[in-house]
Amino acid sequence: MTPEHCPCGTGLPLSDCCGRVLAGAAPAATAEALMRSRFTAFAVGDQAYLLRSWHPDTRPRRLRLDDSTRWERLEVVGKSGGGMLHAEGTVEFRAHYREGGETGVMHERSRFVRHEGAWVYWDALS
Repeated sequence: MTPEHCPCGTGLPLSDCCGRVLAGAAPAATAEALMRSRFTAFAVGDQAYLLRSWHPDTRPRRLRLDDSTRWERLEVVGKSGGGMLHAEGTVEFRAHYREGGETGVMHERSRFVRHEGAWVYWDALS
């Protein structure tokens, strides 16, 4: 089942937000927009989009999503670069999830780069 509101937290309907990016109807305009779309892909289980939006040099061959993990809320903490005129950027975020009745938070600084004109995920910074 697809959520009515976009899981990325904008408050917009999924079809007017990350749903368009996941479907390939619109590219992510910024690194943050790509990060939000990737969170949404995790929330709705779209493995194909996650692989497509990953840089080919760092992308895994396969990706297996854990059906027991429910990604519930995204909190963007900070960002640098990643704008329409940049070639790279970072987005720091907290992704809240529920797994086996327990809640958790994944905190990460993700690095994004442009590849063939489009934003893609490169890696997580430590």
